[in-house]
Amino acid sequence: MSNITLHTDSPATTTCVPNVFIDRYMVHASGEFVKIYLYLLRCINGNKSELSISKMADKFEHTEKDIKRALCYWEKLNLLRLEYDNEGDLSGIYFLDSGNVPQPQEVSAPELATAQRIPNTVTGSTTHMPQNAATDNTAAPATEEKENGRREYSTDEMDNFREKEDVRTMLFVAEKYLKRPLTPTDMQMILYWYDSLGFSAELVEYLIEHCIVKGHPSLRYMDKVALSWADLKIHTAEQAKQLSTVHNQAYYAVIKSLGISNRNLVPYEMDFIEKWMKEYGFTLDIITEACKRTIQAIHQPSFEYADSILTKWHEHNIRHLKEISALDEAHQKQNSAVRTAARQKPVTKNLNNFERRSYDMESLEEQLLKSN
Repeated sequence: MSNITLHTDSPATTTCVPNVFIDRYMVHASGEFVKIYLYLLRCINGNKSELSISKMADKFEHTEKDIKRALCYWEKLNLLRLEYDNEGDLSGIYFLDSGNVPQPQEVSAPELATAQRIPNTVTGSTTHMPQNAATDNTAAPATEEKENGRREYSTDEMDNFREKEDVRTMLFVAEKYLKRPLTPTDMQMILYWYDSLGFSAELVEYLIEHCIVKGHPSLRYMDKVALSWADLKIHTAEQAKQLSTVHNQAYYAVIKSLGISNRNLVPYEMDFIEKWMKEYGFTLDIITEACKRTIQAIHQPSFEYADSILTKWHEHNIRHLKEISALDEAHQKQNSAVRTAARQKPVTKNLNNFERRSYDMESLEEQLLKSN
């Protein structure tokens, strides 16, 4: 079998990754941690500006804590060195020469003198650390603030959870659905659903399955669904399935009533259905009635037009179809009264353009007497 030669047409826009990183470090690291390290390499070689923890979190759809955890991981392996300001905020990241850095336990300060720095605002230029910078003992804060009030599970706590049979099964099923090993961040999020939100293991499994079937494999998306279920006091898989059934019925009823047959609904259209059901509290028969009236009025599907109808009904506190009929009758009576009033309005005729006749009243009275 012949060898395969790799080529590239754009050598000026590439990012070089040290072989030692691939051979020694990448194979043992979490995929999410590898992404962050590669992105930092890309930034220092590609004139990326205004690098920050929050921007990286947004880019990779992680929390800021996830980004900090990745940076600390590479710092422990002596591939990065993190610098903090007086307030404890991350102010600089130093790339260490991975080719010359020994195993983490063997590293010594003089060997770190050939590092490179990425400041808060990255310009793509490479700045060498001063000789004494490598020995700076500025350390990261001992503890990180809990994000959104969520509990941070320790390694021992996660190990204790794994001793439960239902949790082991839950995590195994999650990995099967996600088709990859769970990262520490994944574990934190799943345990949050199970422990803090009070979800059963079966509900967690159904949550993951439900979102993946809907085409949303991101755990951040699943987390949003989990929070919405928690708000609705859903704690079992059976309750979630009932909710899903209602939403599926609403979905297909709306697209049928609006005559949509050649596409799926986009997110903002789904938001309208969510609004009508949750915020307005309308039943499906009222929602479909508004959709039918939309087609009758403008002869094309429009969620905005249907929303205007349903908003009006919501303002009139409509809860049943018969109340819509009563509202229609009242509206028709009002319109009829307006039309009647318009027809009965007296018409003033201008007689000034005609010559008025003059009558002799005594003569007229005499003629009347003679006729009798």
